[in-house]
Amino acid sequence: MIGHDFDALLVAAKAGDEAAVGSLYRDLNPTLVRFLGAQVAGSGEDLAQEVWLAAANGLASFSGDEDGFRAWMFTIARRQLITHWRRSSRRPQRVVDPAHLPELGAAPEDEADARILADEAVLALVAGLPREQAEIVLLRVVAGFDAEQVGAIVGKPASTVRVLQHRALKRMARRFASESVTK
Repeated sequence: MIGHDFDALLVAAKAGDEAAVGSLYRDLNPTLVRFLGAQVAGSGEDLAQEVWLAAANGLASFSGDEDGFRAWMFTIARRQLITHWRRSSRRPQRVVDPAHLPELGAAPEDEADARILADEAVLALVAGLPREQAEIVLLRVVAGFDAEQVGAIVGKPASTVRVLQHRALKRMARRFASESVTK
């Protein structure tokens, strides 16, 4: 989160200041990539770039605070996901089985390795969840939104978001309880 400098940064970004846009990008892009990559394995970076392009086109019309900006960006991300799913509905999907993910026991050697491990952990976390539940969990846990904000992003009441999150957590608990956690 940027904090108290956000308003000035937003004004500068709207005026075309590359450094301001870069600061917004560095702050939010890793979370966007993780959210999108967990929904469409291997496409997080590409989809995030499409989100930033769409945001650039609408930035002048955005008004709000930092939380509103984050919610706006994730709303754009969700729309990009829906567009991606529609485009790819005619092509076969490749599902990654969590059993084939690398072991997480080794310490990462650098920041890139740590990011890869984190992305793989997120994929393993939501594996097996229905798309709607996975999206809710990702927005709540990875993006850090509350139920009301997630509801605004996905177009559902906060109570529905809480129910979907509860169902997802119960499903994940059953899955993890049935898997051996010791080796």
